[in-house]
Amino acid sequence: MQNILGKPMDRVDGRLKVTGAAKYAAEFGVNNPAYGFLVMSTIAKGRITAIDTREAEKQTGVIRVFTHLNAPKLAFAAAKAKDPLAPPDGQPFHALTGDQIYFSNQPIALVAAETYEQARYAARLVNVSYAEEKPATNMKTSGATQYVAKSSDPPETAEQKSRPRGDAAKAFQAAPVKFEAEYTIPIEHQNPIELQASIAFWQDGKLVIFDKTQAVMTLRNYLAAAFGIAEADVLVISPFVGGAFGMSLRPNQTPALAAMAARELKRPVKLVLTRRQSFTTSGYRPQTWQKVSLGADNKGKLSAIIHENMTNTSSYEDYSENTVSVARMTYACPNVSLDYKVVKTDLPTPSAMRAPGAVSKMFALECALDELAHQLKVDPIELRLINYAEVDPDNGKPWTSKELRAAYRQAADKFGWSKRNPEPRSMRDGKLLVGWGMATAIWGAFQMPSSIRIAVSADGTALAQASASDMGPGTYTVITMIAAEHLGMPIEKVKFELGRSDFPPAPHQGGSWTTASVGAAAVGAARLIRNKLVELANKQANSPFKNATADQLQFENGKVSLKSNPAQTLSYSEILRGNNLPEIVETYEAKPSPEREKYATATHGAQFVEVKVDPDLGTVRVTRIVEATACGKVMNLKTSHSQEMGGAVWGIGMALHEATEIDHRYGRMTNASLADYHVPVNADIFKIETDFVEEDDKIVNELGVKGMGEVGMIGIPAAIANAVFHATGRRIRELPITPDKLL
Repeated sequence: MQNILGKPMDRVDGRLKVTGAAKYAAEFGVNNPAYGFLVMSTIAKGRITAIDTREAEKQTGVIRVFTHLNAPKLAFAAAKAKDPLAPPDGQPFHALTGDQIYFSNQPIALVAAETYEQARYAARLVNVSYAEEKPATNMKTSGATQYVAKSSDPPETAEQKSRPRGDAAKAFQAAPVKFEAEYTIPIEHQNPIELQASIAFWQDGKLVIFDKTQAVMTLRNYLAAAFGIAEADVLVISPFVGGAFGMSLRPNQTPALAAMAARELKRPVKLVLTRRQSFTTSGYRPQTWQKVSLGADNKGKLSAIIHENMTNTSSYEDYSENTVSVARMTYACPNVSLDYKVVKTDLPTPSAMRAPGAVSKMFALECALDELAHQLKVDPIELRLINYAEVDPDNGKPWTSKELRAAYRQAADKFGWSKRNPEPRSMRDGKLLVGWGMATAIWGAFQMPSSIRIAVSADGTALAQASASDMGPGTYTVITMIAAEHLGMPIEKVKFELGRSDFPPAPHQGGSWTTASVGAAAVGAARLIRNKLVELANKQANSPFKNATADQLQFENGKVSLKSNPAQTLSYSEILRGNNLPEIVETYEAKPSPEREKYATATHGAQFVEVKVDPDLGTVRVTRIVEATACGKVMNLKTSHSQEMGGAVWGIGMALHEATEIDHRYGRMTNASLADYHVPVNADIFKIETDFVEEDDKIVNELGVKGMGEVGMIGIPAAIANAVFHATGRRIRELPITPDKLL
């Protein structure tokens, strides 16, 4: 076998991206497209009493204005059944299906015109009258009567995950040391650079759609059900995604609207959302309130964890983030109680957003542990080691691998943690207050069923294809590396294609499982290819491998040779041509091993942060981050570092910058633009060091890889909050940490 994996590799699609040759959803050329533009509601709750499109329809270039009064009805109930990410309770919002207004800036009409500018101008001339009601968008004042316990998992799974362990209330009351605090996180939005977009057209009753999606197969099945056609009659094309982070997991508003308009107008329709429209059509991280109660002995050994959670949802769907398990499995504690409620608000439904639920829950849990450590005068790392979970504390299962101790040690040594003075406000850089904080990160090590097709051609090249997505983590590159390694071919001779629904089915990109899932399929398909090459070679009269098995052979640089006699070789091209074959093709589906069920699986990380705070201005700078991640075997060192750095940057944004502001008088998101929604920029980012503690995990999957896309940010907001407390002596429990809160 070759030695490609584990090394730093440039992105195979990098040149396409930096030269502009990579095509995103809105950039595909189609003949004679019409351009769509959405009309949005100006109220947050009520009903449309009249909608006048006459003035808009008079404008130059306007083809048609679609509203709930004239738009054809689609089978959205059937489509929901094809959406694996739809909450179990409630019906997803679908534009132009009725007169009800559920949230401010809700799509209520679609203008189609010859140009984008004509459509946008005409959209301003649609006149709408409403019967308005007062919206309730503030979770804090929505009232306890609206709290309902829900879960996004089937009831039996949800009950199993949220069931109490021991008697936490009794243990908390009996604990000699107690700590309690509340933590809040505002609504946050993903805001990737690429806006949501779709281009749709119909050919002979079949739908072709270019779309920004993280879930090619889900979107195909969803649209087929909505339009009442066969799944094979929908072709979704999405080769590049310019960031998404959860907002494009569920079908957005644009694909169904573009496809509907294209069918009615009998021509292609292109629909691209504005930034402001994306804020209410693409989901967001929900507002979160949490209360953590910890009971411990005088040395810090936990006897009770009570973790209460509350998030907002919409009035029409019960969306929840069932990741309360992080509090159950991170630390060894005999008594754990979890409570999760959702509050209905007159806002759109939230969505998964990078590290959904986990980063929010760990912010509260890791801050609470830091506060307990300060109360006990115990080093924060020592407190975590005192409560280290040697096995999954919920079920007693051993971990497939867990090198969190090594991650603590490695990151702490590099950071210089031993030089930390534990007293708040004790460390300075000139007039600046210096603070050091740390936190633990944990995320599941998932694998989903996935297929891939690999063809090896007589010209010495290979082509792999799967319907996976690549929203930026480097999926094109890592699957190319895995395929090349296991085929025994030079990487420049291997090409991987993704993002089409006519490719073998692969899972949506989310949950940090793409490499484990699609990569495992690539290993299996490559194995079938190697076996086929041996079989074909043995058919040739002059074969040097007569009666040899694949285990007795080595496959390198596109050649087969005997391990016992490497001089005897046949190239793949020679084997294929010797059998008069232009190519050999194998499709393989990989599934999680049943062996995994005997174990607990997770990715772990240790994250250390330095902040410098101006005591006069209250400004916070994150000057240094060191994180070590235990995530199985690293496939591509370069893109893996990039992933972890990106997670750290987002953690800075969550801790110090990001908040969606809502004017609760009108239920309106007021900072729905990149001018007003604050995110970190280059000037906010200083030194970020990312390390890996590789684990030899033979059980988690055939490659031994664990997901790292989420875990890199999960502990960062808590570590920053902990560092800010160390610097200033002020504990901020409400994100983001802004100067006004410190002053």
